[in-house]
Amino acid sequence: MLSYDELTSPERELWDAFPQGRRVDLRTGVPEDDCVTEGGQWDSARTVRAAVIVALLLGARAVQPGTVAGLRLAGARISGRLNLAGAQITYVLWLEDCWFEESVDLLGASTQTLVITGSWVPGIEADSACVEGNLDLRRSVVESLTSSPFNHVSTALSLSDARVTGGMFLNGARINAPGGWAIAAGGLVMEGGVFCQGGFVARGQIRLMEAQLPRGLHMRGARLECPGPRGVALSLDHAVASTLNLSDGFIADGTVRLRGAQVSDKATFEGAVLNGPSDGDGPALLGMLMQAVDFDFTLARPPSGTVDLRAAQVSYLHDNEHSWPDVVELDGFVYGSIKKVQSGERREATGRRESAASRVAWIRRSPGYSPQPYEQLANWYRTIGHDDDARRVLLAKQRHRRRSLSLSARLWGHLLDVTVGYGYRSWLAGVWLLVLTLLGTVSFGTHSPNPAQPGEGAPFQPLVYTLDLLIPIGGLGQRTAWYWTEGSLQWLAYLLIAFGWVLTTAVIAGVTRTLQKN
Repeated sequence: MLSYDELTSPERELWDAFPQGRRVDLRTGVPEDDCVTEGGQWDSARTVRAAVIVALLLGARAVQPGTVAGLRLAGARISGRLNLAGAQITYVLWLEDCWFEESVDLLGASTQTLVITGSWVPGIEADSACVEGNLDLRRSVVESLTSSPFNHVSTALSLSDARVTGGMFLNGARINAPGGWAIAAGGLVMEGGVFCQGGFVARGQIRLMEAQLPRGLHMRGARLECPGPRGVALSLDHAVASTLNLSDGFIADGTVRLRGAQVSDKATFEGAVLNGPSDGDGPALLGMLMQAVDFDFTLARPPSGTVDLRAAQVSYLHDNEHSWPDVVELDGFVYGSIKKVQSGERREATGRRESAASRVAWIRRSPGYSPQPYEQLANWYRTIGHDDDARRVLLAKQRHRRRSLSLSARLWGHLLDVTVGYGYRSWLAGVWLLVLTLLGTVSFGTHSPNPAQPGEGAPFQPLVYTLDLLIPIGGLGQRTAWYWTEGSLQWLAYLLIAFGWVLTTAVIAGVTRTLQKN
């Protein structure tokens, strides 16, 4: 137990101020002398031992009834290790513009609002801690520990399985763990919002897997740097959040992982830059199985890596000309609406021909062939009443599928494409019927056929005879009344009958679709 006589002058001042929660300010007021990065040079007049802070927080100083005690200290050099692991702290700890000689240990601790702002700290260990209030690290610089007792990876801020009843404020902070974990917070339960804005910079991976963020993660304008091959800048795998705001100049040098994340409101990347891993071997965004109501992917420039949205589900998708890289994984991606952002205006992507073509090109960025992206896009076009564009998409699907078939199947596919557009361009059938009608009329008109029953039936009419061959339903009385002895014309008749079945069926199907639509 520390005695009052053993305390230095600044420690006595802190000791005396604690019962009333008064702030002790050791700053000189000269910016050059108060720079926390030079805190290691501060003399004994500005030095407070970590053991004194621990003693005060654990009840070494009596507190008078009717006062609100608290530890408030500014501009101090804190020597030794601030070890509060497992402690039950009932007072507010408020440290501003301080320099820490060693890391802060809050492993398993329970504390009130914790404020360490504008300070330099060589690591904060707060796994399984419970903060009844806010965790405020604004403008602080937190450097990496050599390792964490659980993961043996260099970590700057460790909050795995921690619980904070308020919010976490990292605005303007710099969290540095190059090659390691800037923030390790898997399983974090944050009842308030997480705010990493106002110049926030993280060097190293931010890990928030399975975190519970009911008030959202806000990283507007933040910069995340995780250089190196296959580096992951931000990992939110299976996290649950109300909002993900990665917008307005947000930059990620490394993969942003949202695998299995659930966002109950909006996930926005408006104006963001996703550079992906530095070696280009990996996705800029990995959003497999992600779920969001509103997904705004209107980036400032195209991502440097791939975008993987396989099996993701969103209600509203917003994109622009910068949203998609050369490779986009879309198999299983489900959306309810697409809105195109152009010149700052958000409009629903209409069913114009050029729009459908651009959307098909978007699907074609996905490697290999998968029918689901085409079916999903066609279904959306049908939902907004653009059946023609839906048929264009489904025709593009058949043409893409054809590439994966055998030679014979590809040849048959080309024939179906040219004649009836796989059934999605029924007007082609009408063109072919007209061409074949002209061909038959001219060919049959230059020769005389033989009557099936001489002296009976109507006279031979080349046009009517040709139509009788092409129309498989009913009959005009010409096909059964006349026959050919010349082989070439007989084979032409057979050919017209075969084409008639295919083309007439296509025309009827097209007319039926039109009537059903109307």
